[in-house]
Formats: sequence, structure tokens, C-alpha cells
Amino acid sequence: MADPLPQTLPTPADDAGGLTARLARRLASLRAEAGLTLDQLAERSGISRAALSRFEKAETSPTAEVLGKLCIAYGLSMSRLMAMVEEGFTAYVPAADQPEWVDEATGFTRRVVSPAASGLAAEVLQCTLQPGAEISYDASPVPGLEHHLHLLAGKLRVEVEGVPHEMAAGDTLRYRLEGATRFTALSKKKPALYVLVLVTP
Repeated sequence: MADPLPQTLPTPADDAGGLTARLARRLASLRAEAGLTLDQLAERSGISRAALSRFEKAETSPTAEVLGKLCIAYGLSMSRLMAMVEEGFTAYVPAADQPEWVDEATGFTRRVVSPAASGLAAEVLQCTLQPGAEISYDASPVPGLEHHLHLLAGKLRVEVEGVPHEMAAGDTLRYRLEGATRFTALSKKKPALYVLVLVTP
């Protein structure tokens, strides 16, 4: 049912002006807007100063978990951050124009099928977590962020603030998030494919 796993983000050398470079510039501007030094951001986020510097120079791309920590530090959902990276807003979003991000460490794929935009409360993601892979986030970047998760294929365990939910294809989980979450693809052969709708309070 799922499309083949797409290639990971291009290397900075091949992606000048592309997603990696735009993300790097946006991370640097967010830190400048917050008036934080690299050392201060490292203390706030729990990410090393050296790693933060590499991200801002587009020398490497952050993983999903690291991006989650940065979003908490800045009070943004990950999709809002990625929306800032993408340019412009249109009502119609063809598949070829939907921004996609891949966590090289886990193979986790996050496609923004309906990007966040000014004047819209919701955003829609299509996510693929490879068999046996696990991702976790320490806290909600935006307290009370509303989630609607619908599992399309595979098996998925979602732990919301310590409460586990084992999901099969067709199941839906709805929650408002304050604390930590963990996602685990339970099948050893099939990836977990799910749609996630986020509604900003």
C-alpha cells in the first residue's frame, strides 16, 4: 500500500538552496530571533553546541528526535517549523509539491500532505515508520496540541505520556498532547503507515 521509501535528504553539497539549506537558515534565524547563543540553546534543548552549529551550517541534517527537541525549545510544532522552511502558500497541493523529510537514522518518513499555513488551524501528515523502528519525543512543542492519528497499514504502538496504545490498520487514536510520546512499528516485515492530523489550540 505504501510507496517505496524515498531517498533521504540530499547532502548539503547537492542541496544548495534546497530543503537542507533552507532548514539550516531557518534554524539559525530562529535562534537569532530568540536572542540565544549556541551555548544557551544547547542548554535549553539538550543538544550539543557542536551539533547545533553543524545544523545551522547545513553540514548535517537533524534527526526527527533532535528536531523535536528544537521545536520544544522554540515552542513550535515540527510541521510549523517545516512550513516556515517551505516557500509560499497555495490552496492546491499536488503530490509532487508536498514536502517530505526523512530521518536517516531510522528511515522515518514524514510527508506534509497539507502544510501548515497562516489562517489554517490544522495540518495533515503522512508518516511511514520502518519495521521495528522507534521514535520518541520528550514533550509536546505546543502544550495541548490536538492529534488525530489514523493507522493505514502495519502495526503501531503509540505511548502517550506513558500510556501505551497498540494499533492495527484501521484504528484511530485521538489525544491532546502535553508530555512525551513514543512511536514503535511493531511488525517485523511491514512499515507502519499512518496519517496524522494536528490542530493547533
